[in-house]
Amino acid sequence: MQRSLLILGTVAAMLVMLSPVQVAAAGVSCHAINATGAGQDLGGGNTTAQVSEGGLLQGTTAGSFAISGAPPIFGIAGTVTFTTNKGTLTAGVAGTLNVFTGDFAAAGPVTGATGKLDGATGSLSFAGNENLGTGSFTETITGSICVDLSM
Repeated sequence: MQRSLLILGTVAAMLVMLSPVQVAAAGVSCHAINATGAGQDLGGGNTTAQVSEGGLLQGTTAGSFAISGAPPIFGIAGTVTFTTNKGTLTAGVAGTLNVFTGDFAAAGPVTGATGKLDGATGSLSFAGNENLGTGSFTETITGSICVDLSM
């Protein structure tokens, strides 16, 4: 009886080891973001920008913000959507805009992505200055994005 159980256990272990089921290795990799942007405040809390040196996020952005508070420091909260040759990536951000100096800063997590960027995670920070007379701005975008580009 013991010998039958031993043989049965050995056969079962061999079947498990020889099973055709394979576990796919995750292809997720994280990418440091250190980009620059040049854009335009379109009014009404909307912006657009061209992103340079952006790696995965090279392309354009469209921002939409709710503005709150009182001068000189307003609160800003909303989304920034990157459109790239790999897909789109959206970050939900919150921060401040100084309406005396034009300085702004905002940060937040990735909240969605499409195309090759689908499933991306991470967070981004934006810091820059807006010319309050013309609405043009420059910014630095930093952070980290993790995504499986092998799909």
